[in-house]
Amino acid sequence: MDLAWYALLGLFFAGYLVLAGYDYGVGLLLARGGGAARRREALTALGPFFLGNEVWLVAAVGILFGAFPMLEGELLSGCYPAVVGALVGVILVTVGVQLRSRPDDERIRARWDRVVLVGSALAALGWGVVLAALLQGVPRQADGHVAGVSHLATPFAAAVGLTIVALVAVHGATFLALRLPAEAAAVVGRTARRLVPVALTAVALATVVGLLSARVRDAVQRPAVAVLLPVLLVAALLAARAALARRRPGWALAATGAALALPVVLVGAALWPYVLVSTTDPGASLTVADAAASAPTLRLLGWVALPLLPALLGFQAMCWWVFRGRTDGRAPVYW
Repeated sequence: MDLAWYALLGLFFAGYLVLAGYDYGVGLLLARGGGAARRREALTALGPFFLGNEVWLVAAVGILFGAFPMLEGELLSGCYPAVVGALVGVILVTVGVQLRSRPDDERIRARWDRVVLVGSALAALGWGVVLAALLQGVPRQADGHVAGVSHLATPFAAAVGLTIVALVAVHGATFLALRLPAEAAAVVGRTARRLVPVALTAVALATVVGLLSARVRDAVQRPAVAVLLPVLLVAALLAARAALARRRPGWALAATGAALALPVVLVGAALWPYVLVSTTDPGASLTVADAAASAPTLRLLGWVALPLLPALLGFQAMCWWVFRGRTDGRAPVYW
C-alpha cells in the first residue's frame, strides 16, 4: 500500500509541475518585452487555467502530510530554504496575476508583472533544488534529523534548479503558441524553438555535474534509471522542437509537459526503495515503507483520495474543453 501512495504522491506532484509549469513559464516570458499589450495578451491566455493548476500542489501537500508524515518533517527541515523559496514564488505569482488587473496605471501593472516574473523564477528554481536534494541525498543523522541545509548549496543543485527554470520557460512558450492568436503564436513559437537549445544545454550541464558528483553516485540506487532521465529529457525536447517547427503546438505541449513530469517520476524510481538517502550515515536512510503512515491511516486516507483524482482530472479536462480555442476564438491545430 505504501508503494501505491508513493506513486500517487509522485503523480500529483508531477501533475502540478506540468500544469503550473506553463503558469511559471508564461511568467518568465513577461521579461521578453513586447509592451503592455503583449503581456496582457499572455496572461489572458493563461487566465482560465491559472487557479485550477495550483490545486494539484495542494493535493500533493495533503498526501505528503497525511500519508508520509515522517518524510514531510525531514523534507521540510532538510530543504527548508528551497521549499520556502518555491512557496514564496507561488504566492508572488498568484498575488501578481490577481492584482495586476486592478489599477488602470500601466506603470503599476508593469511592477506587478515583475513580481510575477520573480515569483515564477523562484518557484521553478526552488522545486528544482528540492528534486536535486532528493537525488543527491541529504545529511540525515542517526537520530533521524537532517543536519543543516548546506547540502542545497552544491553545483548539482544549482544545475538542476536552472534546468527546471529552462524547461518551464520552454513549456510556457509552447503553451502560448497553442493559445495566442495565430500571428502572436507564430512569434512565441519561434521563441520556444530558440529556448529548446538552452534547455538542452541545461540538461547536459546537470548531467555532467551529476556524473562528476560523488554524492549523486552514492545516493542513486538504480543507476540505469538515473541515466535514462537525461536521455528521455533530450528526446522530449527534440520532439517538442520538431512539433513546433511543423506548427503542431498540441504535440509540442505534450512533449514539454512530459519533460517536466519525467524528473519527478524517474527521481522516485532511481531512489527506490529509499525516499531520503543519507550521505553521512547509510543506516539513517529513510525507506518509503518507514516514511509511510500506518496501514489503517492509509486505508482511511484512501476513501478521501479515491474520488479526488478523477475529480481533478475531470476539472482539468473540462477547463481545456471549454477554453480549447485560441484567445481570438479560433481553433488551433493541435496535432
